[in-house]
Amino acid sequence: MAAAPSGVQRPAAFILTGAFRVVCRNHEYLNALARRGLKVLVLCPDSCREQAEAVLRAAPGPVAAIAEVAYASGALDREFSYDPDVLAIVQDWREHYRIVGAYAMEETLVEPTGLVCDLLGVPHPGLRASRVCRSKYLQRIYLARFSPQSTIVTPAMRRSVDLEAIKYPVVVKPATRHASSGVLACDGPSEVAALLDGYPAHETVLIEQRVIGQEFSVESLVQAGEIRFASVTRKETTESTDRTFVELAHSVPSPRVRTAGKDTTELLLAADREVLRALDFRDGISHSEWRVTGAGEPYLMEIASRTPGDGLTQLYWLACGQAIEEQVIRIALGEDTAYPAPSRYARQVYLNHPVGVLRGVSVDWPGVGVTWVGDTDLWQQPMPGQAGDSPTLRSVLALKSRGSELRPLSSSHDRAVTFFIDADSEEELDQLEHRIRAAVSLSVEPQDT
Repeated sequence: MAAAPSGVQRPAAFILTGAFRVVCRNHEYLNALARRGLKVLVLCPDSCREQAEAVLRAAPGPVAAIAEVAYASGALDREFSYDPDVLAIVQDWREHYRIVGAYAMEETLVEPTGLVCDLLGVPHPGLRASRVCRSKYLQRIYLARFSPQSTIVTPAMRRSVDLEAIKYPVVVKPATRHASSGVLACDGPSEVAALLDGYPAHETVLIEQRVIGQEFSVESLVQAGEIRFASVTRKETTESTDRTFVELAHSVPSPRVRTAGKDTTELLLAADREVLRALDFRDGISHSEWRVTGAGEPYLMEIASRTPGDGLTQLYWLACGQAIEEQVIRIALGEDTAYPAPSRYARQVYLNHPVGVLRGVSVDWPGVGVTWVGDTDLWQQPMPGQAGDSPTLRSVLALKSRGSELRPLSSSHDRAVTFFIDADSEEELDQLEHRIRAAVSLSVEPQDT
């Protein structure tokens, strides 16, 4: 594309970065930008090219609002690898567009997006937050007060680290990946040694104290360094039955409970405020993940400066009655933001599955069918209820295509079926979840051994 001729007004544009599937899944961002008449520029890792081009050819619904897609080369497990391509692409776009904002929707391009925003002089979390939130080992150093005891194992230290001196059990995790990739619990030195041998030679790894306790997250909308909204989400993972930590359920808001005499919600909101202050977090949405021990001690697992994963934006829509994506865009454009407290309880559940080939998914529920999102990842946006409405099943999504191979849940990408529900109380929500689990069936053909 040639640069705009001298004197010609360049169209106003906004950049969304990250995996294309996340742009599709959270397509309310596209709607919020289209309502403002902004050109939407999407910048993805090169690994997204095939999916993005297929979806754009079909041009279903909201993705038709995308003006351009560009692709940056790099590797998820190599720090800074995407930075040169991202900055080169943005430099080219500036010749053709007046870029008024940018936002990282997904983990991969968080850091270069922070650099882009700093370069453009538009609102963003800040260079410290963008860098630290992208690195698990930097989080342990900058946020030591709330961090579990941790050993950073650089590539050069792989053979010299004293595994016998570490207190067990531990969790071993790569420093720059996401979606629970490569994260495993270990009970002793031999297990850790075997794991270290399996990571790429260039990858930095953390070995850290395994914290036993309920998992939560805190989602915060921050503007000019001030928290405008914050809420706690309760999580369930595969850890109760496996060595992995794949998330299986999110509940918004978390029920108010007391741990060792402390209000867990207030405890986490206070800890999250301190973390954001330590990061000098300026503008955006943060998603911090925590565990609270039986003694009422909060431990930070990690923090992100981008859209919370899975269906959390949809859950906030169901719980609060408004799209949280609109508020994130308002912050990124420097517009004043306000978001209501939850008025309903909402939950997303991922179903476990046997290993094999997925042949079908069905749900025995009046007025609700299974939506196959397949390769597009265009998630159905459930409509919110109102206080007083009956407990409701909003949607059932099949995340894999028919004929897909289903594997054990070792990362978030292995999950195949999810559903969304909401109700006026946690008790009603629990009862509804139990009924929906019995109503959803997966047909899985065992693979030949």
